Order: sequence, then C-alpha cells, then structure tokens
Amino acid sequence: MAVRNIIKNGDEILLKVSRPVTEFDQKLHALLDDMKETMRQAEGCGLAAVQVGVLRRVCVIDVGEGVIELVNPEIITTRGRQEEVEGCLSSPGDYAITRRPNFVRVKAVDRDNRPVTISGEDLLARALCHEIDHMDGILFRTKVVRECEK
Repeated sequence: MAVRNIIKNGDEILLKVSRPVTEFDQKLHALLDDMKETMRQAEGCGLAAVQVGVLRRVCVIDVGEGVIELVNPEIITTRGRQEEVEGCLSSPGDYAITRRPNFVRVKAVDRDNRPVTISGEDLLARALCHEIDHMDGILFRTKVVRECEK
C-alpha cells in the first residue's frame, strides 16, 4: 500500500466525470488499498478515485464502522433531508453547511465485481452522496446552504 497525493480544489480533473470500472484486477485492488491508506493518513471519512487522479467510479468510506469499498456506485433511494457541516480532503480547512438526504441506499459492486447494496443515514448518507458526487465532477460547495459560524 502507498499513500497517494490528494488532488486539491482548483485542479480541473475534479470537475470531470469518472468512467465506470470494467477491469476487476490487481490494479483495481492496489488502487483501493492505496485509497484506504491515503484516507486514513489524511484523517478523512471518504475518498473518491478522482481525488487521487484516477478517473474511475471508485470510492472508499469509513465513518467509524469499518472501511466500505464501492465500485461503480449508484444512489437508488433517498429520503429525508439533513443540513450538516461538510468538508472535503481536496479542500483542506474549508467547511460549510450542506443540504443532503438523511437516508440513501446505494447499489454497487465490490473489488471482485460482486453486487453490494448499502444503506446509510446521517453521516454515512452524507459521505455516500459526497463521494458519488465526486465521480460526477460535483464538488461539495455546490450543495452549500450556508457558511459555518467562524
């Protein structure tokens, strides 16, 4: 495993749409392992492949219940609404209140191309939406409803 460089806001790659994964090989496994290590080292709760310069629909998330790996994720259900503080590893020190669904259900596949479905509320729902947005070239600032109190 290796820690990869996290692309910072302002780099055009963050605004590009990531391509679906079609090869489930050792290269994908290494990417996922590196992303987990990079996310941990940066003390984040989620990381999309585009944030390490790879335009593939891949993310890792850990909100304190263990690492979730998602390949080619799609949100299939949303419910409710939450407004909470959000930040991004690509925008260090930048936090604001965003509006997101309070519940999401996501379908994806794992590193071995086996189907997975995950449901999340609160922080997990925010993290799922945030990382999937990254894959579509959408940054969290587009979801801001108000700035944080300084």
